[in-house]
Amino acid sequence: MPRKFLRRYLPKSSEVRQHRQLRLFGALLGNPRLWHLNRHGVAGGLGVGVFWTFIPMPFQMIPSAATAILLRVNVPIALAGVWISNPITMAPMMYGQYRLGLWLMGSDMRQRRGFEPTIDWFWQEMANIWQPLMLGSLTCAVLLGMASYGMVHLIWRLHIRAQLRRRRLRARRKRPESS
Repeated sequence: MPRKFLRRYLPKSSEVRQHRQLRLFGALLGNPRLWHLNRHGVAGGLGVGVFWTFIPMPFQMIPSAATAILLRVNVPIALAGVWISNPITMAPMMYGQYRLGLWLMGSDMRQRRGFEPTIDWFWQEMANIWQPLMLGSLTCAVLLGMASYGMVHLIWRLHIRAQLRRRRLRARRKRPESS
C-alpha cells in the first residue's frame, strides 16, 4: 500500500489527540503502534471503521477509536472508515439495511400507515422497524468490516508483489551481460 499517499491524507496524532470528541482517550492515543502504517494496522483500522459506519448511532468516531485502541490497529484509518456514513449516504444505507433485515427475518414490508407529524406516530413506526434495521445493520457491519479487512490485505500483498517484480526487473537491467 502506498504509505506516502496515506501519510499525506491522514491526520497527525496531535490533531486526533486534540479532537474534542476523542480527548477522553488521552494518553491511550500515545501508543506509536496505533499510528504505524503496516498491513495489519491499516487492514484492522479500516475493518473497525467500516464496522462502526454501518451501526446506526450518533458519534461513531468514539466507539471506532475505542475499538481501534483495544485491538491496537491504526486509529486514523479507523476514524476515516466511519466517514463512509454521512448525512448524504446515511438514509440509503439505513434503508438498505432495513430491507436486508426484513429479508433475513423472512418478512415483507410492514403495512404502513400514512405519515402523521406526531410523536406517537414516530414511536409506533420505530417499534415496527427497529428489529429488521438492527439485524440488517449488524449483518452489514460484520460482513463489510470483514470484507474491507480482507481487501486491504489482498491489495497490500498485490502491491508488494508488484514492487518486488519491478525491483527484480530493474536489477536485471542494471546487471551487465556476462559472456
